[in-house]
Amino acid sequence: MTRSTKRSVTELFVDTSAFFALANLADRHHAEAVDAFAARIENDDFKTSDHVVVETWCLLRSRLGRRAAMAFWDGFDDDLVTISNVEAADLRRAREIAQQWSDQTFSIVDCTSFALIERLDIRRALAFDRHFRAVRFGRRRQRALEIIPY
Repeated sequence: MTRSTKRSVTELFVDTSAFFALANLADRHHAEAVDAFAARIENDDFKTSDHVVVETWCLLRSRLGRRAAMAFWDGFDDDLVTISNVEAADLRRAREIAQQWSDQTFSIVDCTSFALIERLDIRRALAFDRHFRAVRFGRRRQRALEIIPY
């Protein structure tokens, strides 16, 4: 189904952990990822970042081989997932996030994802990465992401 025929209800950020689980039949979250995507394909507007796409491609390439990585990349041809570019301001905000959350082991892609999520005011994420459960947004860090499928 293409974006033009899909009814958008809510935005859902898709993390590397969800893409990897979806692509890897042996991943312990594979069935959950398949179910989560299938249950939301009609009503959710899937979003991700260019950094997540690159990270996922590299992870798939190293763990499952080039064919799996290319199949993942080819999957973006159907316009089901919107890829947003991480901008210079997002990189600056990501650095602030890394500094403010120094007790966490957020990767640079986690931090740029959080900066993008914050900029686009996305409230939900499809992720199996525990860091998405830890991060909080807002002036007093009062707003958590709604994590799918948990």
